[in-house]
Amino acid sequence: MTHVILRIMINALSIAIAVKIVDGITFTGEWWRMIIVGAVFGVVNSFLKPIVTLFTFPLIILTLGLFTLVVNTLMLLVTVSLSEPLKLGLEIHGFWPAFKGAIIISIVSMILSWLSGMGKTVHFGRHR
Repeated sequence: MTHVILRIMINALSIAIAVKIVDGITFTGEWWRMIIVGAVFGVVNSFLKPIVTLFTFPLIILTLGLFTLVVNTLMLLVTVSLSEPLKLGLEIHGFWPAFKGAIIISIVSMILSWLSGMGKTVHFGRHR
């Protein structure tokens, strides 16, 4: 459970930093709504991203992995479209701000995961 909460907080902080850095990504609302956005982003990445990655695997191979950036962008856009009916306050105005935001979120999430020790793989309750 601690793993899930920490992952949600890392997602929320990564998205908040992208909001501050990238023009075209805005967030209006209370701070706790960003935590819900982080949870939605985590659900999208857990369930939808593996399916999209599987279907776009030939493009990922052909572009030597660069198409993964487009997949990450699409996951961010899906998160925004899922959070709109919930009125969470996250908006992205176009593909390129989403693309830049996805890069920022990936980098910040990787750094925060590394700093928190989340980068270690957990299998069946054991740390490797």
